[in-house]
Amino acid sequence: MENRNIDRQALLERASETCRSTVQALQLAKVPTEALAEYVAPRRRLLIMRAATMRPLGDAWRLGTLLLTTDGALYALSGSTRAAERGRPGYQSESREERRELAAAALNGGYPVGTPVNFDAVRIELDDTLGDDPELPVGISGGELRVRWRAGAPLDGAQTLQAYVRERSELLIHPPLGAN
Repeated sequence: MENRNIDRQALLERASETCRSTVQALQLAKVPTEALAEYVAPRRRLLIMRAATMRPLGDAWRLGTLLLTTDGALYALSGSTRAAERGRPGYQSESREERRELAAAALNGGYPVGTPVNFDAVRIELDDTLGDDPELPVGISGGELRVRWRAGAPLDGAQTLQAYVRERSELLIHPPLGAN
């Protein structure tokens, strides 16, 4: 059992080092970040209704299903939007109106129009609890940290965290022709 814990600790340290070195590479290449925020639902304060907003948490790079913050923390991507004016309701569909509300909440949070905002992301702690939650995109299988392509998907055959982060960061640093 002690040997298993040592392997797990080495695995987590390797993951942390991967995140730190990826942050350095992305910063060196001057890859732009996206906003990371917490969605704050509309609320009543006394008799005044406060509109929904986004509370800034920092900046991150989007690496597929993961977000990597500028301080090297990993998050599981949840929702994303671009800050925009709410505009008039079009009543095209309920989901479209929800997306308009989220875009307006980002604008209310102080983000300029057009800014991509990732919200309600779940932090992935690189500690002994990692791998216990099948709803997170990162888990342990075959003695390696692996990244699921969607929540609940099996980890067998999934890419290792190191390979996944390296591949996704390379796409940001050297985007394919025509991707800009």
